[in-house]
Amino acid sequence: MKVEEYILRNDRLLAVLFDPDRQVSDESLRLRAEAADLLFVGGSTADREATGQTVRRLKRMTNKPVVLFPGNPSQFTPEADALLFLTLLTSRNAEYLIGQQIAAARAVRSSHIETIPMGYILVDGGKTSSVQRVTGSSPLPQTDIDTIVDTATAGCLTGKRLVYLEAGSGAAEPVRQEVVQAVREAIDVPLIVGGGIRTPEQMQAAYEAGADIVVIGNHLEQHPEQAVLFSR
Repeated sequence: MKVEEYILRNDRLLAVLFDPDRQVSDESLRLRAEAADLLFVGGSTADREATGQTVRRLKRMTNKPVVLFPGNPSQFTPEADALLFLTLLTSRNAEYLIGQQIAAARAVRSSHIETIPMGYILVDGGKTSSVQRVTGSSPLPQTDIDTIVDTATAGCLTGKRLVYLEAGSGAAEPVRQEVVQAVREAIDVPLIVGGGIRTPEQMQAAYEAGADIVVIGNHLEQHPEQAVLFSR
């Protein structure tokens, strides 16, 4: 089954994010992989070699979908099951609206990997994120719900098949329920929510507000033994 079809057929999925730049034990990978429905691989600064190594390690452990969530074209590897082809919708820098995508296009097309266009929306999680530092993009204030909704809607109208609301890696505050709910009511594609989620209660709140997929990265990287608490 294609990854996109799997997402469309299921709701309340948990995606665990694995950063190839972080060298961790097989036990840490295994605990987090066992709890997840989807395994996202990517980071802000990782290279192709580190990304490929992480993908291979995960695929040796599990047959769950391994999906690239790349921070730049150098992280692309055809060894994954699918690629989230990102557009940073909150950027006003053409490099992250189309430049990076052009740089990756030839390799992605020739690999025949499943490719899912995704609109990536950075919202303010109360802490400067690695995405902000790398791209120079400013997050949208969580109080400006209209602009967040309009941005998500614009992404869908330009053909994005997923929308990701991101509070940023290690955010002090996750995406608020009222923001998630407003976006969920406005779009008709699967909605992903991540950043700053540290408890099962926060994960459940995101689902109840309308998230189809919740992403947890930093917290379970630091506390892999807690992964079982998030599994359904």
